[in-house]
Amino acid sequence: GSDADGSCPPPASTRDGRPLPAVGCSHAVAAVMTQLDRVTKPKTKRAKRFIEKRDPKLLENTKNAMLIKGGNTSETVTEALKNIYSLKKPNAVLYKKKNITRPFEDQTSVEFFSKKSDCSLFMFGSHNKKRPHNLIIGRMFDYHILDMIELGIEKFHALSDFKNSKSAEGSKPMLVFAGDLFELDNNHKRLKNLLIDFFRGPTVPNIRLGGLEIVLHFTALAGKIFMRSYKVLMKKSGCRIPRIELEEMGPSFDFVLKRTHLASDDLYKKSLQQPKSLKAKKKKNLSRDVFGTSYGRIHMEKQDLTKLQTRKMKGLKRKGAKVAAAAAGEEKEEVEVDQDQAGSNPKSARVE
Repeated sequence: GSDADGSCPPPASTRDGRPLPAVGCSHAVAAVMTQLDRVTKPKTKRAKRFIEKRDPKLLENTKNAMLIKGGNTSETVTEALKNIYSLKKPNAVLYKKKNITRPFEDQTSVEFFSKKSDCSLFMFGSHNKKRPHNLIIGRMFDYHILDMIELGIEKFHALSDFKNSKSAEGSKPMLVFAGDLFELDNNHKRLKNLLIDFFRGPTVPNIRLGGLEIVLHFTALAGKIFMRSYKVLMKKSGCRIPRIELEEMGPSFDFVLKRTHLASDDLYKKSLQQPKSLKAKKKKNLSRDVFGTSYGRIHMEKQDLTKLQTRKMKGLKRKGAKVAAAAAGEEKEEVEVDQDQAGSNPKSARVE
């Protein structure tokens, strides 16, 4: 990093002739990282579309998963990664070359692959004497590892071991979790959340009955996690709703929970935050009963009932006019009689 006399060597230069600071200088690393992290404007429309595709959005894209082979892998691990890739297609990327890295010791390589392939989920397979047939499943937040859980494969049956028809590519699976550990233990709770995030597939507004072809069943029992994959068979039932049968199609795993790297509560809460524009606004003067019926309260000004327009019917109008005329004639005759009586005896004059 420096010459024999302790001074820094002559600075190197970039392609355009600008000097780069020497590595041995105190400010060298910071300057190099600043140049590497520098944001440049796209020069072509294709580059602009590429950058806009990876920009943050209110409604994020479907999460992609990358499957990475470690420096040492066994045939079991390699086949397991291929089988999980078959379940995840087309929202997955399979790296076939070996990558010498250890996610629990050094996370930079996994974060680099995540940013390169735009994947927020990953699965890393490795094998050694201390941890045989090992799978590490995790997810990213802002291109940094959020959660990471290590699972050991004790028993494995591949897709090829089941001689039956398979589901179509890109099918959205149904996820079933059985076992009290998924509700009581903190590590199993986070594993359940991670598995849902990994296998749930795209978010769709509607679901077609014929499109439900896969069931992934996870059971937590006696310190192990059993994963089974079934294909949904719809048989005739004599009515509109078909009779459902499940046929195991693979892959099948028996996992053992090993090391965990879980995010803190604050970071995990931050990763779950949503923009305010996506939150449903509370509607005023609207309520629902236990049956789901909506009731709305309407605020109106005080009505003047004297100006209320009522329905006028001809029959009622004529009858009312005749009654009013007859009543007016009777009242007039009574007034005249009273006036005649008042002439003879004024004290008894009264008009009713």
